[in-house]
Amino acid sequence: MVKLNETLLQNKQKIPVSGNMKAVGLFSGGLDSILAIKLIQNQGIEVTAFYFVLPFSYIKEGEQIGAVKTAHKLDIPIKIFCGGRDYIEMLKNPKHGYGKNMNPCIDCKIFIMKKAKIFIEEIGASFLFSGEVIGQRPMSQRKHSMELIEKAAGVEGLLLRPLSAKLLEPTIAEEKGWVKRENLYALEGRNRKPQIALAKEFGITEYPSPAGGCCLTDLDFSVRLRDAFEYNEESIPELQLLHFGRHFRLKSGVKLIVGRDEKENHIIETLAEDSDLLIEGVGFGSPIALLKNSKNPEDIDISSSICVRYSKKRDDKSAKVIVRTKQGNITEKEIVPMKREVVDSLLIR
Repeated sequence: MVKLNETLLQNKQKIPVSGNMKAVGLFSGGLDSILAIKLIQNQGIEVTAFYFVLPFSYIKEGEQIGAVKTAHKLDIPIKIFCGGRDYIEMLKNPKHGYGKNMNPCIDCKIFIMKKAKIFIEEIGASFLFSGEVIGQRPMSQRKHSMELIEKAAGVEGLLLRPLSAKLLEPTIAEEKGWVKRENLYALEGRNRKPQIALAKEFGITEYPSPAGGCCLTDLDFSVRLRDAFEYNEESIPELQLLHFGRHFRLKSGVKLIVGRDEKENHIIETLAEDSDLLIEGVGFGSPIALLKNSKNPEDIDISSSICVRYSKKRDDKSAKVIVRTKQGNITEKEIVPMKREVVDSLLIR
């Protein structure tokens, strides 16, 4: 991939990077944010990417985030900021509401921009910019919403959107001459062809395909998240587990999670807490089931029965399972597989 510190704008003079002028770019790793960085760097400004991670994102140890890989390929420094308890509290009751599912897009943008503004002050940067395009997202990228977000985040005039700048009021960076407005763009709508053409013009041939979107826009994840909030399951491991396995709410109110494959079994086991129990079959292909915060014998029997239902012994009269703690204490039980209709009635969906 072409690095962004190379000048690729056709028919435009290269401006050397000043050691004094710095800007922070909100970075997703996608094409729009790559192009925004390119446009700012080509005006002689030193750029640092700012990447936000949801507090309940699960990142395997040793695994590198896609946006970080992209930033390294582009030869730009990147600041990774992970939301914490304050983000979860916002998510439970967003001032501007949700989108179709549990996506508080406006409040989320406000949250991220507030954090980015703090980072700007920490590193002595002069302004903030993003790859947002007017009309690309129905909730947070309408002109009215953009203005609302800027005001609420305290970044009015500080936030430049290079891809749609000519459709918006000039920012401080433009008024002070740090950025030449004539070298910015007036893109709008959901059509990606202009960005692809611009990437070609810049010589950028490698960039990620558009992603499926934030997990908070996903219906299944949102159903699980609402259920977790209802039962005050708000620790980071509990929220990370929402991404994996089949989820059940037992009649007692406790939760059971059953892995769907070997990879999920490993992750579920990794995210188990000291108060949890792990259940799996003995001597046959079996998922790992995680029972949250219960030592109740009835909960254990029901969970074991569900676990066997999803194993190779689902049609047998009974099967043996082990129930263990994270510390390794083990109990063996002979369990009858649960009937499918009963299992289905307990699924969170």
